[in-house]
Amino acid sequence: MLPDIELARQTQLLPIAEVAARLGIGPEHLEYYGLAKAKIAQDFCQSLENAPASGKLILVSGINPTPAGEGKTTTTIGLGDALNRIGKRATICLREPSLGPCFGMKGGATGGGYAQVAPMEDINLHFTGDIHAVTTAHNLLAAALDNHLHHGNTHCIDPRRLVWNRVLDMNDRALRKVSIGVGDTAKAFPRQSGFDITVASEVMAILCLSESPDDLKARLSRIVVGQTHSGQSVCASDLAVHGAMAVLLKDAYKPNLAQTLEGNPALIHGGPFANIAHGCNSITATSLALRLSEYTVTEAGFGADLGAEKFLNIKCRQSGLAPDLVVLVATVRALKYHGGVSLKRITRPNVRAVEKGVANLEKHIENIRGFGLPVMVAINVFAADTDAEIQCIRDKCADLGVEAVPADHHARGSAGAEDLARTAAQVIENNASDFKLLYPNDMRLWDKVRTIAQKIYGADDIRGDEMLRDKCRQLEDEGYGHLPICIAKTQYSFSTNPNLKGRPRGFDVPVRDIKVSAGAGFVVVLTGDIMTMPGLPKKPSAETIDFDDAGNIKGLF
Repeated sequence: MLPDIELARQTQLLPIAEVAARLGIGPEHLEYYGLAKAKIAQDFCQSLENAPASGKLILVSGINPTPAGEGKTTTTIGLGDALNRIGKRATICLREPSLGPCFGMKGGATGGGYAQVAPMEDINLHFTGDIHAVTTAHNLLAAALDNHLHHGNTHCIDPRRLVWNRVLDMNDRALRKVSIGVGDTAKAFPRQSGFDITVASEVMAILCLSESPDDLKARLSRIVVGQTHSGQSVCASDLAVHGAMAVLLKDAYKPNLAQTLEGNPALIHGGPFANIAHGCNSITATSLALRLSEYTVTEAGFGADLGAEKFLNIKCRQSGLAPDLVVLVATVRALKYHGGVSLKRITRPNVRAVEKGVANLEKHIENIRGFGLPVMVAINVFAADTDAEIQCIRDKCADLGVEAVPADHHARGSAGAEDLARTAAQVIENNASDFKLLYPNDMRLWDKVRTIAQKIYGADDIRGDEMLRDKCRQLEDEGYGHLPICIAKTQYSFSTNPNLKGRPRGFDVPVRDIKVSAGAGFVVVLTGDIMTMPGLPKKPSAETIDFDDAGNIKGLF
């Protein structure tokens, strides 16, 4: 099979106005970014605010990711294409790719094979500029904060209690800790700071969780940047730049319309990571799709212990949305890896390792059922998979009362996921969702963290010093105790140790820091050694990305 970028390049894309017409969106409501992508005008989105979001919502999540690959985005696209193939009107909702992984190790986020969204190069690179707008808005607030300190600090901000870093949409470990304002101290305020990756920015989370432009501006105003000498929170509204930040995000707030290789509609909007942020595309895009389609297929980042948990406890809590079905993606090779097989032996038949690795999938199934949601499994098929290995997964899922359907949409597009689509529609029809949140708003913050660690990760307990517990109590005293929790944790394991595969037991979750994202509306909990600014691998993907002699991009995947 050709590389993904070549497959995408050989596909004749539809004019984006034709894709929009399938959703009932007229050309007058499109803001064009070339022939194959557009933003949907705000007036059109606002005209549907009172329309019922009557479509069925399918959330695609997965097992804990491995270097062997799972293909969650590919499955999301393949399922959406297949639902359209069998006569359902379906729209796909995805996050926007970050440049960090594109030039790092993971690669882009537009699917693969014949299950891709397009134009692939544009979406994986600058797309419509949304992530750059988030970067600029975030750094405007950082500049305003340092400017306030320089010009007399009338709010009496304590320089030791600043919590607002700068951001950059690139993996650059050298920027995690930096000294700023060095030089002539008469003209600058020297201090220690750092950079996070843009997709970990609270501004990105706010963009994705806001339900109107007014809500966006109000949330931006509530961002906490530090504290005064007396311990009072200082917000973006105190620096009077939240209006300017909203202006910078005016166009970024509008959902982006693209298409699959089969010409089906895809709303691609917002891009928070799931291991260090909340991992879901925008409420605006998801709600719009539910009003325009019979089925909306969306994904949550990384494994269900991260992305799905945050989708349900944060996005659904704030928006009132609830999935009608959760599809967990698994592969034979990834389950063998969770069963103890090395990457060098991952393609060799090994039913016993698959059986052992299914314990990881089983825990995710238990977790989703704990939310009262119907669940099924998509087995993303690879060429080296044997019938016996696939049947092993299906038998184990059958024992749990869960449908498990093989699909080869990567190789065959929607034709390879027809069974998956039909089964998904049947499961939704025959099983009503009884969605319930994992914890109530009024539970103490420390207990919310413990609940996630014990019920979702399977931990014995959480660990943290008394200073962290005091921090929780202080946040509660300041009125933030009702907020949900966003745990930053490795995606590779239920635990905080990425080397513990399968379904680890007998471990605690060490809590390293706690901070409030008041505008986004959640409390961030850092665990283990998780970094909010990733680094590049020894051989980054950037080394293989270039132009060919004809001026076409190569090496992007």
